[in-house]
Amino acid sequence: MSFRIRAFALGAALALLPALTTHAAPKAPPHSARTLTLSQALSRAVAANPGLAAADREIAAAGGRRLQAGVFPNPELSFELDSAFGSKARRGLKAAETTLQISQLFELGGKRDARLAVAAAEIDAARWDRAATRLQVLAETTEAFAKALGAQSRVAELEDQVADLDRLTPLLQKRVEAGASSGAEIARGRVATETARVELAKARAAFQAARRELSVLIGDRTPSFAAVGGDLKRIGAPPSFDGLMARARRTPQLTRFTAVRAQRRALLAQAQAKAVPDITVGAGWRHYREDRSNAAMASLSVPLPLFDRNDGGVIEAGETLAKTEAERAAAERALTVMVGAAYEGLRGAYDEARLTRANVIPIAREAYAEVRSGYAEGRYSLLELLEARAALSDASLKEIDALVSFHASLASLEGLTGTALVLSRRDQ
Repeated sequence: MSFRIRAFALGAALALLPALTTHAAPKAPPHSARTLTLSQALSRAVAANPGLAAADREIAAAGGRRLQAGVFPNPELSFELDSAFGSKARRGLKAAETTLQISQLFELGGKRDARLAVAAAEIDAARWDRAATRLQVLAETTEAFAKALGAQSRVAELEDQVADLDRLTPLLQKRVEAGASSGAEIARGRVATETARVELAKARAAFQAARRELSVLIGDRTPSFAAVGGDLKRIGAPPSFDGLMARARRTPQLTRFTAVRAQRRALLAQAQAKAVPDITVGAGWRHYREDRSNAAMASLSVPLPLFDRNDGGVIEAGETLAKTEAERAAAERALTVMVGAAYEGLRGAYDEARLTRANVIPIAREAYAEVRSGYAEGRYSLLELLEARAALSDASLKEIDALVSFHASLASLEGLTGTALVLSRRDQ
């Protein structure tokens, strides 16, 4: 289990770390001590997550229950004073009989072994629960990192748009001075630039929100990093759905039912063992004060199981064991739905990002270059120029949204399957 979890963390990190590819990555702040990478985020999230800390405590508590389950009942020491403080010949302590006895309860029916089996199964179940929690933490952190990286990329794209529109101002001024355009075009250009600045401000606020969300997951009250570092454009074709489901069936979400079944089977054995009465054996020494004589004594007590044979407890434990398969089937059905939704989201985002990158953006870039050069020559209007620039920016932002959706779905799938997904890289 630990190997699968480490493999998932490594795979997710490689998916977003800078890649040795030929295409240009989105502009981002240079790596520094204040630039957070995915591998750093995952390590810090695992170390800081309170759910994992609670799971560790639960495992330790289960270990304590196992230790306690193995102990034998304590012996019982008793003292009795008889025939004392009576009347006539038994006045005071003249005829007193004193008895000192030690007794020991002996459990029958395999009660101790049943307790040990229950406790051992509880440890296994707690460990599987921790493994499932760890996968969830890794998936949530990776998804939050992808969102932060996408928000950062949106900021970079809108900064490019604003800078590009700012560079149009001198060109607009020249056309007005040459009489090729009216002064109103400068106002239109400023409106477009200021509108882009508003979108940039919104994108920066969204990045700060994503940054704070990621900070909480890695254990920071306030963000300790200024930027996130990774390659959002690294994508690949998803594997087959059947292969993903085969992996998902081996994750802690389902394999934990093996420990649950063992635990409930042990609880049934424990309930059945309660029907077997225990015996208490005692041995002691009695002193007769009247004639100063002594005598040994022994005792044996066994409860008679006439009314309580723990029939209700046996029925309860048996039904609880029987419902394990139904619970597992329900969990597998829910897992299938989640894997299917994440898979379709991954495939849809992959197609959208790939087609936008291969078809839409190159055409929009070529159209904008043509309109920009033609505007300087008077062949296109300012409205056409602004529309071409907006179309290029919209295409780039759509690609970013698709890439964020891709990596979020990928993180979800890796969390559900417990392994790093090997994606085809031919489409990068």
